[in-house]
Amino acid sequence: MQYRKYGKLGYEVSALGMGCMRLPRITAQDGTVSVDREKAHEMIRYAAEHGITYFDTAYGYHATMSEAVLGEALDGGLRKKVRIATKQPFGVMKTQDDIRKNLENTLKKLRTDHIDVYLIHNIQASAWDEIKRRKIIEEYEKFRAEGMIGGIAFSYHGKYDAFQDVLGFYDWDMCQVQQNLLDVDKETTEQAIFDAGKKGCAMVIMEPLRGGGLCVPPKTVQDVYDEHSKERTGTEWAFRHLLNYPEISSILSGMTTLEQLKENIALFSAPDAVPGCLSDKEKDILKRAKQAYESIVTVPCTGCEYCMPCPGGVNIPAVFSRYNDGAMFGNFDQPRRSYMFMERGGSSAAKCLQCGACVSKCPQSIAIVEELAKAHAALEGWNE
Repeated sequence: MQYRKYGKLGYEVSALGMGCMRLPRITAQDGTVSVDREKAHEMIRYAAEHGITYFDTAYGYHATMSEAVLGEALDGGLRKKVRIATKQPFGVMKTQDDIRKNLENTLKKLRTDHIDVYLIHNIQASAWDEIKRRKIIEEYEKFRAEGMIGGIAFSYHGKYDAFQDVLGFYDWDMCQVQQNLLDVDKETTEQAIFDAGKKGCAMVIMEPLRGGGLCVPPKTVQDVYDEHSKERTGTEWAFRHLLNYPEISSILSGMTTLEQLKENIALFSAPDAVPGCLSDKEKDILKRAKQAYESIVTVPCTGCEYCMPCPGGVNIPAVFSRYNDGAMFGNFDQPRRSYMFMERGGSSAAKCLQCGACVSKCPQSIAIVEELAKAHAALEGWNE
């Protein structure tokens, strides 16, 4: 296993981190879903015994059960060998007392007396001023002074400008963002990786495989990869894209099977799985692979947001983005999971009023109402 410096905290972590958001699941006859504890424990223990030293979980993963499952698996000697990062979302910090209670509950679930890295989960631009006003970071500093947590960090999904504001506000120990070969000019963009490196802030990557979508390339993308003299899987190409950056401390993978875990450990244990691993030719191949992926679209939405705001509250570009991802990858599992959160938040296509207010505003002349109906039919139904 390759290891990397973890920012300024003085230790190294495995380049491959185990994300605990996609643990093996069991679906009961009544449709309820739960973690397959036996398989999950086996995977977590195998990871810790075969070089993975970094485990990432969160308050809400697997209906608030992920932390407990991780704690059970690492209970005893394995906990001493690894670093645990977990997250508390701002949405459950109803009062200042709640912040401490949630942390104490997390420590019980994880069966540990401290968390190595504690994140403010999924900071949103819309909530950032309130996070500052309520001095949430200062609360975390109290926990650190008491020895309950080590590093103070944040995770973020969104555009670069707001990320830059958050990163520059505080001397963070780590930041966690979504990046992959398709998102170099989306989400926080590639620039976020460089910014964190300049600050000496550990950078952890989530969604390196876009929910597994990059693992099995469609033919148009595979044709580009086949130009290389060495045969590589889509998974390896996606990981190597990120391994190339020296600023990245760990790359999280939410593995669901023991076979996936073993394959990924092998990839991250290769002698050349290091910064600077890509040649100019390989960088060009990845650039053209990205172009090939982006040529596969179902709805020609550019995300311009001229259709917004929607009278019914539908986040139209976000719906189409998930629909297009499913078509691009030939697999709707991750887009459907992401869409589930839109449904819970009231911004899914189910809220469409069919008023047509968006149609005349669309510079691409998309039949938005009809396309939203198709997208909803393809995306609804994920249960977790």
